[in-house]
Amino acid sequence: MSVSKDPQRGTYYVQCWYKDWTGKRCKKTKRGFKTKKAATSWEVDFLRQMEGTPDMTLNAFYGLYCKDMEKKLRNTTKLNKANMIESKILPYLGEKKLTEITPLDILNWQNAIQDERTSNGLHYRDSYLRSISNQLSAMLNHAVHYYNLPSNPMSKVDRMGSKKTEEMKFWTKDEYKAFSREIMDKDASFLLFELLYWLGIRSGEALALMPKDFDFKRNRVSITKTYVRLNGQDVFNPPKTKKSVRTIVMPQFLADEVQDYLIAHPFIKPDDRLTNATKNFLTHEMERGCKQSGVRRIRIHDLRHSHVSLLIEMGFSALAIAERLGHESTEVTMMYAHLFPNKQEEMAEKLETECGPMAAALFEEARAMKEVRNEREEHR
Repeated sequence: MSVSKDPQRGTYYVQCWYKDWTGKRCKKTKRGFKTKKAATSWEVDFLRQMEGTPDMTLNAFYGLYCKDMEKKLRNTTKLNKANMIESKILPYLGEKKLTEITPLDILNWQNAIQDERTSNGLHYRDSYLRSISNQLSAMLNHAVHYYNLPSNPMSKVDRMGSKKTEEMKFWTKDEYKAFSREIMDKDASFLLFELLYWLGIRSGEALALMPKDFDFKRNRVSITKTYVRLNGQDVFNPPKTKKSVRTIVMPQFLADEVQDYLIAHPFIKPDDRLTNATKNFLTHEMERGCKQSGVRRIRIHDLRHSHVSLLIEMGFSALAIAERLGHESTEVTMMYAHLFPNKQEEMAEKLETECGPMAAALFEEARAMKEVRNEREEHR
């Protein structure tokens, strides 16, 4: 170890040698430590990182974990993971070495997190607690697979929270109509909610739409990207899944509304977004429209559920709906099974009408044959 003091700055610095992943010998210098102890601690963690040993602290391992996952995750996913890990995990377990994190440590951490409150004084939702728990488990599994940690201590502890998501809610046509009347005073707001309700697209997909995505000759819109405002920057990502890249046919009235909007805003270029709105704008407008109309409040994503509910009511199949949503048909069946009408009675009635006489004749024939066999047995 080589920790030295900088006489001019009065701080400590580290100079050490290590081998990178190719086996090449490299030199590392790190300055600005206020104490010799802090410099020494940093050097120990750094060398353990380079060696890939599980003896490093969770704080030190987090740096490796972020680097390893850099190319595998979307920007929004990385931000969400970082928020949960840095605010809900590292403050409690960050100073512990990976090899020293025990099931009891996990249990105590869970109890502490479940005692926390939001700014409104409420406990965290079960789904959020489960997400936090999953983040820690993912980190420790990564350490097991790639950094020689013997086992994941979370395997011996029940996960906190629940997989159960918020109740699925949706608006009827009349509820949406009442809501849309109240937001007509802002043309950008009205257009975005029209796209969300009548196309069933995700909010990020709607916010990413540009004039060039529309084919008004064929009344089609191409969904090829999503939008999010991240750290003050506009970020475009590919859609959620491969099937989410799709082309949706618009009803004529919606195509007319989009064209009217573009005529009223001639400064919008083909590769500009339709509006400068963000998810926060949609949330604010949702609250405003619900308050003014008296319509029950739902989430932005519930407009997608509302679209599905409408299509099911109109008699469309799970396969057709899945193609429009960018889902697998099995996903639609599982998620919205309770909305599809029960066809059991209708099935039974149709089987009786079309197959009843034939089945009855076969039954009578079988019964007659059985009687003949019984008579022969008696004679013997």
